Parts: sequence; C-alpha cells; structure tokens
Amino acid sequence: MDTPFSTVIRTASHEQHTEAETSSFIGDLLGGRLGVDAYARYTEQLWFVYRALEEGAEALREDPVAGPFIQPELFRTAALEADLAHLRGPGWRAGATALPATEAYAARVAECAREWPAGYVAHHYTRYLGDLSGGQIIRDKAERTWGFDRKGDGVRFYVFDAIGNPAAFKRAYRELLDGVNADDLEKQRIVDECKRAFAFNTAVFRELGGEFPLSA
Repeated sequence: MDTPFSTVIRTASHEQHTEAETSSFIGDLLGGRLGVDAYARYTEQLWFVYRALEEGAEALREDPVAGPFIQPELFRTAALEADLAHLRGPGWRAGATALPATEAYAARVAECAREWPAGYVAHHYTRYLGDLSGGQIIRDKAERTWGFDRKGDGVRFYVFDAIGNPAAFKRAYRELLDGVNADDLEKQRIVDECKRAFAFNTAVFRELGGEFPLSA
C-alpha cells in the first residue's frame, strides 16, 4: 500500500467512528443533560471492555503482530476501578452488570486476543487512540458538569499519567500501525474489524440511551 496504513484505517472507519461519536446518549451526556448516574453506568461498561482488552494482553506480549502494541502505560483497568469506587462506593463490584451489547463487545475482544492477534490490534487502536484524543473532551465535560477535581477521582480513566507527551505517543503509535506485521489482505481484515469495533460502541451507546432517555 502506498498510503500509510494508519491513514487507511482512519479513513476507512470514519463513517462508523462518526456514527459512534454522534450517538444521542453521548450527545446528551456531553451536553450536560444526563445525571452523574448515567456517566457512572457508562464508566461501568468501559470496565468490562477494558478488562477483556487487558486480561488478554499478557499472552500477546511476544506476538509478532500484536506484541508491539502491548504498552502498559496505556492500561486503563485500574483507573476505571478507581473511578467506579469514587462514583459508586467501595462495593461497586457487587452491582456491576454488563449490558447485552457490552457483553458481546467484550466477548469479541477476548476472542480476538485468544485467536486472532491482528483483530486484537483493531480493538486496541479504536479504544486507546480514542481515549488519548476524544476522551479528553469527555474528561473536561465531566469535570465541569459534575464537579470532579481536574484529572482526579471520577475521571482518572482519561488521565494517562505515564504518557508525558500524548501527541508524540500518538505519532509513534501510528508508526506502529504503519509497520504492522500483516499483508494487504490481513490489513483489510483489520480495517473491517475496526469498523466492527465502532459498531459495538454504537450498540452500547444505543442501549445506554434506552436506559437513560431524556424526559419529555
């Protein structure tokens, strides 16, 4: 491919990415029209997904395709658990439940981690690069809407303390994508899985929107 793969994957998944970003639930959440309970429920769903991503990471550390992407400074599970303890209290695990769409999403991530490392890369890319980019908008809105301390409890998921220069990190990540150990056919499969990942996100947002409809 003459076009860098990082550009190919971003361009090819743009429509699905936009659909996820513009869901009514996210629009209502960022618009300050939903309560902190909706934000907590969303955070809870992220925990299930990141647990699947990060529990599968260790076994992929030496994999020629996925291995270069396994970077502990990205890991989010511990930060999500700290946020949920703040949002829901120390017993939050007892009441944590995954929506059906979240269960399907996490199951697919775990399946890719076990059986298809290149597919795992697609999910890794859609989640972590999104966290480093658009996730910062959510953090800012959450701080202002619900009064969380800046980069403190409740929004730690969005704070990458171990990454000193996010812009440089994202550039290096895109270079990893450009050099991914896959032929053109496998790269197309990665692109397709990336689109699928965004579709999973859209489905989760749709179900969250069903739980938190705006009152008339």
